[in-house]
Amino acid sequence: MLESLSAADARTLDGWRFWARDAQLPPPGDWRIWLFLGGRGAGKTRSGAEWLAEQVREGRMARIGLVGATMRDVRAVMVEGESGLLNVVEGLDFQPSNNLVRWPSGATATLLLAEEPDSFRGHQFDGVWGDEFAKWRDPQEALDMALMTLRLGADPRMLLTTTPRNIPALKALLDSPDVAVTRSRTADNQANLADGFYDFMQARYGASTLGRQELDGELIADHDGALWKRGWIEGRRGGGIPAPGPVNVGGGPPPAGGRGAYGGVVAGRPPERGAQLAASAGGLTPAGWAARAVTAFADFEADAIIAEANQGGEMVRSVLRQADSDAPVTLVHASRGKLARAAPFAALYEAGRIHHAGRFAELEDQMCHYDGASKGRGGGKSPDRMDALVWALADLFGTRRAAPRIRKL
Repeated sequence: MLESLSAADARTLDGWRFWARDAQLPPPGDWRIWLFLGGRGAGKTRSGAEWLAEQVREGRMARIGLVGATMRDVRAVMVEGESGLLNVVEGLDFQPSNNLVRWPSGATATLLLAEEPDSFRGHQFDGVWGDEFAKWRDPQEALDMALMTLRLGADPRMLLTTTPRNIPALKALLDSPDVAVTRSRTADNQANLADGFYDFMQARYGASTLGRQELDGELIADHDGALWKRGWIEGRRGGGIPAPGPVNVGGGPPPAGGRGAYGGVVAGRPPERGAQLAASAGGLTPAGWAARAVTAFADFEADAIIAEANQGGEMVRSVLRQADSDAPVTLVHASRGKLARAAPFAALYEAGRIHHAGRFAELEDQMCHYDGASKGRGGGKSPDRMDALVWALADLFGTRRAAPRIRKL
């Protein structure tokens, strides 16, 4: 049967448009920006590379910008990756020293860094592909600078491929009339992923907030009544923990009875800022948490390990001593409820005084879902990472209270 196909039909059968899903193809209509929202492994990168290949092949683009969060991301994913340009288009000449990809036709793609939007000045393109837009450090500024480069050709256009995050720049794009949106889930592309990958991800994350975002490509809105808003976190993200200044490793033990999991964070308070969060972990056993805590204590040259004493405090001290007998341990007593303890630190986030030196998805999910009534993300598990954050910050800001004492008269 295949032998009976005409040459034209054979080319069609072998082409990207035959095999691609609808979400992976440019939408119809008069748009300036195509926004492709998808889960991990949903085929976003392949779509970007194939779109550019088609535009160049049909003569609609000759000067292209490739924008990623870091130069390593642009090279390793967009150019050299399994679904990148070099594996989609034959005959390309990649010139790493010039940050340039050249087509045999003479068309070129320039590699650009979203972290340095001022470097876009002077460039002119008739097409731009930006990958993992929601991961960019300042997505709005980088987007603005990239759009100003689209001034060549009869119909300059941009494609943004990203797993969504609830950030103002992405929400503004979704509300823009010149933006066309397609969506794809990891499940839609599982036939092209490693055997068992999707089943493992589904079993581990399922319908959790993280799973809905990272696998289903959903834009997760803030939980009504939650203490924290994602915009407070996104607006002050970036940078490591500066020195000098105190640094704490905070621990959040499980509820009474030992059921549940431990969480941990590393937070520092340099003199010129409120505080910065540098690391987060959760879902740990007592021994696993203790090992992680003492490692973080050494790696970040911390001053103390802070943990709640109300929930098996002596057990906390014991497992930490087993992991490292020299690490200073401070046990703190909760004299107020979880909501009352957390509220002052939510206010510090709102005031822009707390920075996250990186992305901590599960911690941020717990923060942005905690309303005092639910236990945390999805209302099921205790917010172990959030608890650890609160204890670390309470010690840094001097708001923790000593255990009540009884004096005999």
